[in-house]
Amino acid sequence: MTEDNWQRALAAHPVAIQALVVGASAGGVSALLTIFADLPARFSLPIAVVIHLPDNRQSMLAEVLGRRLGLPAKEAENHEQLQSGTLYFAAPGYHLSVETDRSFSFSREEPVYFSRPSIDFLFESAADAYGAGLAGILLTGANQDGASGLAAIKQRGGFTVVQDPQDAHVPTMPMAALALHQPDVVARLADIRALLVEMEAAHAC
Repeated sequence: MTEDNWQRALAAHPVAIQALVVGASAGGVSALLTIFADLPARFSLPIAVVIHLPDNRQSMLAEVLGRRLGLPAKEAENHEQLQSGTLYFAAPGYHLSVETDRSFSFSREEPVYFSRPSIDFLFESAADAYGAGLAGILLTGANQDGASGLAAIKQRGGFTVVQDPQDAHVPTMPMAALALHQPDVVARLADIRALLVEMEAAHAC
């Protein structure tokens, strides 16, 4: 997708984006570092991220990405309210959901596509909480988690972005999403990075 096309897609969205959810699996850390590289320290949207993690290992994602990016980054906490300008990561071993009061909640329900946390859990719950004010991004990954969740965001009026499968480290996850619905934007990581900067600028206006 060309820059003009994603700019038109974002401009056509009927409401300002209020929150951002991102899902990734294999190759996801590198993809996140790319798309978040240009975000300003005062980025005004909350961002919640699920990357597939082993249940039995402490995650260092927030610490590692927090050192590399300008945004404050942390592991999400149960019952914590989402705050603007903060990058949240799902904890290993728990599904991460967003409640209607826009706080996080944890659960130990069965894994989805062998993963807990599940991208679908985050996406579907955030779609209920934010409706058209939510943007969802699905990146590289090796299974189908996130495809139905991204479709749910679209069904509730949200803005959806899928990494171009040809640009993905592992294309299975983006391809599964494209098989379910037509997102607003299909783009390479560099264009998604530029899109986020423009999305935040539109929100701040």
